[in-house]
Amino acid sequence: MPEPRIRILVADDHAIVREGLRALIGTEPGLELVGEAADGEEAVIKARLLQPDVVLLDLVMPRKDGLAALGEIVRDKPSVRVVVLTSFAEADRVIPAIKAGAAGYLLKDSSPQDLLRAIHDVSVGEASLHPAIARKVIDEMHRQQTTQNAAETLTPRETEILGLVAQGRTNQDIAGRLSLSERTVRTHVSNILAKLHLSNRTQAAAYAIQEGLAPAPDD
Repeated sequence: MPEPRIRILVADDHAIVREGLRALIGTEPGLELVGEAADGEEAVIKARLLQPDVVLLDLVMPRKDGLAALGEIVRDKPSVRVVVLTSFAEADRVIPAIKAGAAGYLLKDSSPQDLLRAIHDVSVGEASLHPAIARKVIDEMHRQQTTQNAAETLTPRETEILGLVAQGRTNQDIAGRLSLSERTVRTHVSNILAKLHLSNRTQAAAYAIQEGLAPAPDD
């Protein structure tokens, strides 16, 4: 009895990319292309209708971007394995895709052999990351751990000031609210940035909101 084929859905807004992937999948006996999508909305619909095992998904597509489509596909069918196939290696794209449930992340300059291997790997529950992407994931995990550990060194006063910074208050506002001099507030803010390994107040505000030290702007 022949082994069941891995059912694949390809989602990319470039016809030439879809054609290339169609041809590549056709060379591998254990793979079956069950459908194609030209935008994110179509990818979600076809993933729901065709029930593929693996989705090859571009991140930048019309109507619904790949990240939004990824989230919906994984929520609809948690067992589906999504491999992001894109040209973008920036951390601000990689990390959200991994967090959204991507089982693999490959760049479009990957070799055909690497892509075929990734399809087989994710289909059996393994992860598959381009080496450059794996490095970014490791770096981000390390950064988050470092920041988390550093946050424990904040004093109660620094934590209080960080929350006020996240509310968009100026040093003058904070000084008046806490009965401190502006110079003292500036020193506290500098210490906060140094301890958390952050570059500016905007990053500090984002961190505070993420960690629940201040309400989000819409709250």
